[in-house]
Amino acid sequence: MFTQRLLAVLVPAALALSAPAAHAGIALIGIGQISGTDLSGLTGTLENGAAANTLGGLGSGIAWAGGNTFLLTPDRGPNATAWNSAVDNTTSWIPRFQTMDLGLSTTTFSAGSVASLSPVLNATTLLSSSTALNYGSAPALPGSGVNYFTGRSDAFATGLSTNPDNARLDLEGIRVAADGKSVYISDEYGPYIYRFDRSTGERTGVITLPEKFAVANPAATETAEIAANTSGRVTNKGMEGLAITPDGKTLVGVMQSPLAQDGGTAASTVRIVTVDLATGKVTHEYAYQLDNIGTVAKPKYGSISEIVAINDHEFIIDERDGKGLGDDSKAVQKKLYRVDLSGAQDVGALTGEAALAAKAVGKTLFVDLVALLKANGYTDRTIPAKIEGLAFGPDVLVDGVWQHTLIVANDNDFLDMAKVQGIDTANPNLFFVFGITGDVLPGFVAQQIPEPASLALALLGLTGFMLRRR
Repeated sequence: MFTQRLLAVLVPAALALSAPAAHAGIALIGIGQISGTDLSGLTGTLENGAAANTLGGLGSGIAWAGGNTFLLTPDRGPNATAWNSAVDNTTSWIPRFQTMDLGLSTTTFSAGSVASLSPVLNATTLLSSSTALNYGSAPALPGSGVNYFTGRSDAFATGLSTNPDNARLDLEGIRVAADGKSVYISDEYGPYIYRFDRSTGERTGVITLPEKFAVANPAATETAEIAANTSGRVTNKGMEGLAITPDGKTLVGVMQSPLAQDGGTAASTVRIVTVDLATGKVTHEYAYQLDNIGTVAKPKYGSISEIVAINDHEFIIDERDGKGLGDDSKAVQKKLYRVDLSGAQDVGALTGEAALAAKAVGKTLFVDLVALLKANGYTDRTIPAKIEGLAFGPDVLVDGVWQHTLIVANDNDFLDMAKVQGIDTANPNLFFVFGITGDVLPGFVAQQIPEPASLALALLGLTGFMLRRR
């Protein structure tokens, strides 16, 4: 049974009656949080003792599905509790996406204040394949013959990591197809981009990435896999972000960190990949240069967590460190950058950090989330470490003026509590809603997604709060 538990420890200051504006035209207007169990119907516990139906890690990916509806992906499941280092403490978690109403339609937004949202979970969809999968040494999953994917790191066969028959799946980005009936999901294990039926969760398509993104010698642990490969995605640094253009014709994926042959995590430049959905083929590769958050003498780079489309050629990219709540450290960098791929130089034929950096696309700061959240009562220790999911939502009225919304979600690693300087602190799944005035986001085009008839009827009956279908 689904239960919702609002945890108020983190956000009392952020929910104050007034909040200073740190960025003109961009303001925090709402916060929601949710915990409990999901609607998968699964019972029992995983190998590490965690409930198989835990509702957590929701911020790995978030996609607007029209109206008030959002789809959210947790990653490969609860693995923060040590139980078996031979599989990096991963479990037989069945990958899934959650369908939620974030409560935008029942919330009144006012300038200078932060509203409290009440998200509601409506459905849980487990992901499966119509064909047999390679489970390797991982245990069989329940399901009366259903070929479910799994979070276990040892569920693969020898050969390239991008083998679509491998059962292991570590979900990251999610976007809704133009018809509203399918979803595209990116992953870190392959890296993969799969299409799934939105209602059944069955895989209906595979987008094959160039071989350069795969590792030739997959392994069940991060240490072993990194040691065994000199090219391909770095372990646990796969295709972290996924965008779809508003016309629904192109997917744009971004790697979390540079490929091994491009310098790995010590290097500065990651790859962006575009996919033509009419053909399912990769059309371009572009380079994006990370900020140096270290020093000139000792450079250090963060990583990419998400990309979301402004229009068919401009995007917002989430560049962050791993510091903050959940890491018991101080958040320093959580920045959203705006990039324009029109005129960007293709780097598909290039290899190495220097070659890619010379062709990197330009970027401009859109918003510094650390500064904005601190201006709303958070501290550098209570800002979530893993701010990962980005999605534009419906326009809303703020004091009678229409504003765009950007929803930002955190991945809490399935841990409802985390340490802050040794003190247990609430660590819920959080949803930050930012209101954005039109002048701050020129050229914005909303994705047009067909709404279910039931939702359309519900919208007709709304009174008071107005939700504009863009």
